[in-house]
Amino acid sequence: MRRPLTKRKCKHCQTFFAPDPRCARRQRHCAKPACRQASKAASQRRWHHKPHNRDYFRDPAHVERVRQWRKAHPGYWRRQRSRAPHALQEDLTPQETQKQQLDDGLTPHALQDVFFMQPAVLVGLIAHLTGLAFQDDIAATARRLQPLGRDILAGSSHHTGGLPNAQTSPLAHATPTRAQPVQLGGSAPGP
Repeated sequence: MRRPLTKRKCKHCQTFFAPDPRCARRQRHCAKPACRQASKAASQRRWHHKPHNRDYFRDPAHVERVRQWRKAHPGYWRRQRSRAPHALQEDLTPQETQKQQLDDGLTPHALQDVFFMQPAVLVGLIAHLTGLAFQDDIAATARRLQPLGRDILAGSSHHTGGLPNAQTSPLAHATPTRAQPVQLGGSAPGP
């Protein structure tokens, strides 16, 4: 059975932290950048103080190895902050957009555009009144009704909106003489 993880005090900043479960036995520093740097320095110090590592960088063979590596990698330790990193692709030159004319054989409105431009109430009303359920049927009906609606809103009475034998309802020209008064929030006036 594993022991539950307990908080541990960081050797650098002296604050309590929860160690990573994968290395909880060895972790002595928290994850703050300054503490990680102190952990790295302590680790390097421990490595250098071991007897067989003391002269690791001082032996003539190692000095020559480092010299050869530096010769193969010139300027490795110099940081190049002024240069921007290279992009994975080359810059593209902007091109002028070309205008394309639509083919005259194409319909001006796509089915989905016409269908979804209509308010949901209108689509539902057309489906309810006509009994149609398919988008293309409802869209065709909406396209037939659209000129009629434009004519009505524009006040034109001579055009029937593309519907053959369309008649104007007798209620369309009847205007009320006087609206009845409405009382809000109370009982109706009277005897």
